[in-house]
Amino acid sequence: MEIKGRVALITGAASGIGKAYAIELLNQGAKVTICDINTEEGEKLVETLAAKHGKDRVIFSQCDVTDYPQFEESFQTTIAEFGHIDIVINNAGIMNDRFWELEVDINLNGIIRGTLLAQRFMGTDRGGQGGVVINTGSNTSINPYVSVPIYSATKAAIVSFTRAFGDQYHVDLTGVKVMALCPGATDTKLVRDVNRKLLLARYEDAWQKDIVSSIPQRTEHVAKALVHVLSTGKSGSVWMVEKDQPPHEISFTKH
Repeated sequence: MEIKGRVALITGAASGIGKAYAIELLNQGAKVTICDINTEEGEKLVETLAAKHGKDRVIFSQCDVTDYPQFEESFQTTIAEFGHIDIVINNAGIMNDRFWELEVDINLNGIIRGTLLAQRFMGTDRGGQGGVVINTGSNTSINPYVSVPIYSATKAAIVSFTRAFGDQYHVDLTGVKVMALCPGATDTKLVRDVNRKLLLARYEDAWQKDIVSSIPQRTEHVAKALVHVLSTGKSGSVWMVEKDQPPHEISFTKH
């Protein structure tokens, strides 16, 4: 997919990896809707990016991915502003096993809501032009962390969901491709104050073991991987990007 001139909607885009995605896609010539629950940070970011790229290329939409009507409104706002949507990036996520019901609702249900909305608003069967959905997984999607079992479960579920909806069967029905990008340790706020985010404080030693060989990468590096996946990835593919290495596709055995 050529990115220049495309319209992208990104959740969790006010900070971290989502912010890096927004900046990279704007640099590549796309128009972007920054969706985030944090209005203050989101609006500030849009102001900065609009000054550089033009007010007609970037907007903010307050979006809580656990709230279906509000999420739907972000799609409607984007279409009202830019005419259509080409790319949906389901990126909003938290790591907090203590608030596991909310964690499941954001990390997994949020991605399900976003993908279903993408199919509805971009689907060729609904009068749309088709498009691409990118779901943000994690290195724990493939290798679960002992210390964050529930977070790991949400991220593993994203991979199965993506592989199933990314199958050619669904692409033929809707014209919407679905892929997953799984970043390894990345320098974001996600893992700050980690002892407050573990289900039990005593899991701290397990956390230290889990992260012993992880080398945090820059968010900009993950954003470059996104461009690679958008440009070359096949629907249903799952990509890992870690330790500032180029992204690589994960192969699954088909039975």
